[in-house]
Amino acid sequence: MKLNYRQTFLVGLAFMAISTFWQLYDNIIPLMLKNTFGLGDTLAGGIMALDNILALFMLPFFGALSDRIDTPLGKRMPFILVGTALTVVAMLFLPLSDNIGSLPLFMTALFFTLLAISTYRSPAVALMPDITPAALRSKANAVINLMGALGVVIALVFIRILVPEGVKPNYFPIFALVAGVMVVATLVLFATVKEKKLTAELQKLESESNSTIDSQEQTVTAMPKAVRRSLILLLMSVFFWYMAYNGVMTSFSKYAQDVLGLAGGEFANVLLVATVTAVLSFIPVGLFAGNWGRKRTILLGIVVMFTAFSAAYFFTSYHPLMNILLGLVGFGWAAINVNSYPMVVEMAHGASIGKFTGYYYTFSMAGQIVTPVLSGAFLEHVGYWTLFPLAAVLMALAFCTMLLVKHGDHKPRLPQDKLEMLDVGD
Repeated sequence: MKLNYRQTFLVGLAFMAISTFWQLYDNIIPLMLKNTFGLGDTLAGGIMALDNILALFMLPFFGALSDRIDTPLGKRMPFILVGTALTVVAMLFLPLSDNIGSLPLFMTALFFTLLAISTYRSPAVALMPDITPAALRSKANAVINLMGALGVVIALVFIRILVPEGVKPNYFPIFALVAGVMVVATLVLFATVKEKKLTAELQKLESESNSTIDSQEQTVTAMPKAVRRSLILLLMSVFFWYMAYNGVMTSFSKYAQDVLGLAGGEFANVLLVATVTAVLSFIPVGLFAGNWGRKRTILLGIVVMFTAFSAAYFFTSYHPLMNILLGLVGFGWAAINVNSYPMVVEMAHGASIGKFTGYYYTFSMAGQIVTPVLSGAFLEHVGYWTLFPLAAVLMALAFCTMLLVKHGDHKPRLPQDKLEMLDVGD
């Protein structure tokens, strides 16, 4: 049984489109809120957390809703098509409202944009396992993550080229280009991936496989107290390092302009270094974890990120060394992400894997909800110099909690196909 790479890359177009939008959102919306509408960093942080608040409720709802429906186009495709169309229309009102300086129009457009993209985010992610045999999903998810990284790079390149220096930017061209990428990606997906046909083929294949394998009843036993303690400590670590990373990434565009003196979209160059380094690090940190263990690899990643954040504090203007520091952040983030989710599900018991996956995403999402508000309050009321020290403190807290984790640290089997090491989740 081999993975259909062409089909998987095509399915990944949906995730690529979503990732392109989120990178644009994380970097440009804070600049609009600050420079056009003059909002304080605390209030702006609360607005930036709105997407994660909506995600807590809408992602499970629309994921479950797409499980229950059945249309001639399939279960997921209607959500992807309609959600993309609604998102593209709503998002174009964001730069228009920025140009005319209308905050009510901007907030209305932002709310409907986030609402629209939340309707198809879960169905888009669920499409891959719907049409991929279980044994190949790890490898397929690696491809999906590569497509997501491509979306991030596309958005950062657009920002670097299209955001001018020294003038009030007109962001409409970059939003229009990202909207175009989303539309083209979705149309290619729809034209090439026949969900109904592929899901039927997979169901037939799995039915034939199940007929030759005796089903074994999975039993779920009570979790030992020591394991539960490790799980809680690990989830606390997830919460802390997501707060640190998200706090820097959602405020870096403002920090780069106000503190480092980078004009226009020049800050995208630094973020590109972090993104590319993270992608290139997936395989090396996977090999490292295979030889040294997941916990040690995560602790290494935390130390690297703590060091990079601490050193970044001393830069009061842009210096090329800043690229190296953000590259270290990318490496550290890869070391953490590749190994943290597997440690969580390692503590699960058979049928509980889905529930433990929910625990992981609940804590990571909670960290991303708290961070923009907390970080924004520090930036506004204490000073922009607090951005990196706050992130360093949070990474130190993550190190302390992670150090006490005693379970889930089995050395992972190194996959024969190194591409599987890119499977780090959404």
